[in-house]
Amino acid sequence: METFEALKDEIDNLTHEQMCRMWRFGSGNPAFFDSTNPASTYFTDRLFKKFGGFTPEISKKIGW
Repeated sequence: METFEALKDEIDNLTHEQMCRMWRFGSGNPAFFDSTNPASTYFTDRLFKKFGGFTPEISKKIGW
């Protein structure tokens, strides 16, 4: 099992676009989307509070 610090480092190395792709398509490390894992909150906060979530440009770029 990965430690929170290792997951945090992994999240910190993701770009805004990479995080949006993971969020939209449910890809990436499953711990990022497990609400019982503190890394999930960290991922969500970084994506939406730091980066501002999805921009129209990113949304169009990554599509469905």
